[in-house]
Formats: sequence, C-alpha cells, structure tokens
Amino acid sequence: MSTLEPPVIHDRDDRGVVTLTLNRPAAFNALSEDMLDALQAALDRVAEDESARVLVLRAEGRAFCAGHDLKEMRAEPSLDYYERLFAQCARMMLTIQRLPVPVVARVHGIATAAGCQLVAMCDLAVAARDARFAVSGVNLGLFCSTPSVALSRNLPRKAAFEMLVTGDFIGADEAREKGLVNRVVDAAELDAAVEALVAKIVAKPRVALALGKQLFYRQLETGIGAAYDDAGRTMACNMMDESALEGVQAFIDKRKPNWT
Repeated sequence: MSTLEPPVIHDRDDRGVVTLTLNRPAAFNALSEDMLDALQAALDRVAEDESARVLVLRAEGRAFCAGHDLKEMRAEPSLDYYERLFAQCARMMLTIQRLPVPVVARVHGIATAAGCQLVAMCDLAVAARDARFAVSGVNLGLFCSTPSVALSRNLPRKAAFEMLVTGDFIGADEAREKGLVNRVVDAAELDAAVEALVAKIVAKPRVALALGKQLFYRQLETGIGAAYDDAGRTMACNMMDESALEGVQAFIDKRKPNWT
C-alpha cells in the first residue's frame, strides 16, 4: 500500500449509508496512532451529518483488525505514552457507541485484541463464517483490559473471562452463540447480508433509532428502576415525534406509514 493512501476510507451513498474502511491491509489493519486519529475524525464527521442513517465498518485485506500496532507501542515504552494511547483508543470506541446512528461491523479474517473490542463496540456485527476472534494480549503478558470492557458487555461473564485469560480464538459460529456477532454467513454472502441488515435500518425513522440507541446504552449502566423511568421519558418524547405519530396512525388506518 502506498504511504499516500489514507488509513481510513470514507464513503457515503445517497441513502445516508456511511462506510468506513480500515485501510492498512499490510499491517492487518492494526490500530496505529494515525489509524486511531483517522477513525476519530471520520466518526466525528458522521456524528455531525444529520442525514447519515447507518454506519458500516469494514476492512481491506485479509483481516478485519489485529488490534493495536505493537511495533509502534514498543518503540516508546513510557507510562505517559501508554496512558495517552489507551485514552485515545477509548475515546474512539466510545464515539461509536455515542453516534446517533446504528453501527454495523462487517467482519472477515481475524479480529484480535482491540480489533475484537472494535467489533464488540459496534451495535451490530455480521461475520464471515471463517472469521476468528480473540483477546490474545495475555499470550504476550498483557491482559486485554480495555477490550474486556466491551467484551464483558457483549458476552456472558464466564465466556468473556475465559477468552481473556486463555487468549484462545473462537470461530464465527461460537461468537454468534456467545453474543459477539448477530449473523454468520459464507464469505461470498457477507456483503449481501450486511446490505440486508442496512436496508432494514434505513427503512426506519432516524429520530426513533437515535433516541432508542441513546437510551439502550444509557439504561444498561443504571439500576432497573431508574432504567424504566428513563425509558418511559424517552418513549414519551419519541411518541411526540411526527414519525411516531404517523406510524401509529398508519397502524390504526391499516396502511403503510408515509415517512418523509
């Protein structure tokens, strides 16, 4: 790959479907500082794009993402550097969750360490059948602490902890069974499966999805009583939106909603 090629490619179609492509195939799309900067900038653009409807995160080459760039990390071994690096990564990961649009990971090859974390932070994930996942830092003496935050919010505790303490890979079918990905398809069908999911999302009102996504993650971090209070307020606000009023009226009238 030419050094002039961007580490992240940004595309957008006329439906408002944004595609971000990790573009360091020779390095298995490892998250270098430049890659993290480029991802952050691209995500910030999506956050500001009021016509964006859904984000697809994909990758070039043989792997989705092999985690942090270990050569880059090893070149500057200082506590201050590592704290800044992981704070930079955490900010990017949280931006994905805070976007007002659903984020779909299109996964092929391997997704390891922070790459597995990246899949876990996306709202939805579709994987090729030969994809493999691991949080393998422990094999190098480095427990995948930051990936554990996302992983433990996707998988049952014991399943997540086993991955973290063994560093073992799991296949795509096992990842689906454990809750890390939504769908598994043959590699040749990966794009079609992602598109089928995207088409269902863009058919829904943007405001309802934005309100719902914010509430979904917010309520997960609170007690059930407060969660119900928050959810009730959110649904009341959602119900006052024109798209919801039209959707309910269309149901009453036994017709399709006219969302414009």
